[in-house]
Amino acid sequence: MSQPGQLKPALNAWHLWGLAVGLVISGEYFGWSYGWASAGTLGFLVATILVAAMYTTFIFSFTELTTAIPHAGGPFAYAERAFGPTGGFIAGFATLVEFVFAPPAIALAIGAYLNVQFPALDPKWVAVGAYGVFMALNIVGVKTAATFELFVTILAIFELLVFMGVVSPGFSVANFVAKGWAGSDTFSPAAWSGIFAAIPFAIWFFLAIEGVAMAAEEAKHPHRTIPRAYIGGILTLVVLALGVMFLAGGAGDWNKLSNINDPLPQAMKMIVGEHSGWLHMLVWIGLFGLIASFHGIILGYSRQIFALARSGYLPGLLAAVHPRFGTPWVGVLAGGVVGILAIFSDQWIVIGGQPLTANIVTMSVLGAIVMYIMSMASLFVLRRKEPGLTRPFPAIGYPVLPAIALVLAVGCLITMVWFNTLLSAIFLGAMAVAWVYFHFFTAQRRAAVAELTVVSVEVVQTQG
Repeated sequence: MSQPGQLKPALNAWHLWGLAVGLVISGEYFGWSYGWASAGTLGFLVATILVAAMYTTFIFSFTELTTAIPHAGGPFAYAERAFGPTGGFIAGFATLVEFVFAPPAIALAIGAYLNVQFPALDPKWVAVGAYGVFMALNIVGVKTAATFELFVTILAIFELLVFMGVVSPGFSVANFVAKGWAGSDTFSPAAWSGIFAAIPFAIWFFLAIEGVAMAAEEAKHPHRTIPRAYIGGILTLVVLALGVMFLAGGAGDWNKLSNINDPLPQAMKMIVGEHSGWLHMLVWIGLFGLIASFHGIILGYSRQIFALARSGYLPGLLAAVHPRFGTPWVGVLAGGVVGILAIFSDQWIVIGGQPLTANIVTMSVLGAIVMYIMSMASLFVLRRKEPGLTRPFPAIGYPVLPAIALVLAVGCLITMVWFNTLLSAIFLGAMAVAWVYFHFFTAQRRAAVAELTVVSVEVVQTQG
């Protein structure tokens, strides 16, 4: 039986690789094509290359933090250690926004994919049903959840390879480059505006890979298994992202794919027709890609809620661990409630005239970018503040690669705020409300940290 406040180490390197890729792989299935509406295919390619460089340098640097401080809170734990409680709050809030707002966007895409097969189905209610099924699976146990995640991730990769194989004979460079600079046949200075506006959707290709950090307490031999998972994961995702984007863009008129939730089935339809068995297979097996990310991010947000509550940043009830399954079941349910409300939010508020999924994606990406900045800043501060900290996997290319990741992340944040003023204001307002709670419950946070320290010392003494 799991003790209160503790998680069971049960995951090997393959589980963690499956989680690293599975958390993200839905980004290859949908969401990214909204970037074509802003930048065109060529402009979005530029944005994607910049973002891929940011993520690659970030992961090579972030792995140092994950292995040196294997904590379920991930970025919030690193920022708290580097900057104190305020730094921990900013990183924790940003990570929570990223991981709580990504699942509703994915759930809506699951609904859209099923709607291709069954037009009578309401995508929103399908999304709610997906929440129910996968919250239950996450509560049952982390090893069961991670094994399922690995299985569906492998199927999702296979399906993307099938998509590439089926579409490639009909690929046309002329289709891909047609008006490829934000609706123009040629590049102009105005195209930079479209490239910057498309950055959130390029980030969607890779968003949430850092969620492996939140399973660090449940990883076996984290100093070895986590680096393997991260490096293998980012290389896998870069190859898949570029392959999917090129082949979908060259399948036909890419403008028809730029504002929908199911670009891959629609791209394949341009090549094989709407009655092809390949198309129906893509819709059915393609669901595994969405399910892999949806399921994995539920695991991620629940651990973040658990870790924040355990340290006093959120109400202590949210840190409850199931007495039988050893999982943070209240955190699973709490994040699900917020996600389901987001799915129906367009009935109460419309933001910027964009599709609901695009707004949810942008909100999630805002949280991610703030977290990336805090994490890279924490890396530099901890190198100076704690030079003796055991670092099983030092950042590759330090300080150059971490600096590149930090500069690119700051640039992404500036452009996102510029092009999404209202959503950025909502993000900042929500952070202010959360800060009020944090400020007035500082004593609770300190008491929780002190209690956790005592428990950790007792565990170490017992193991010794």
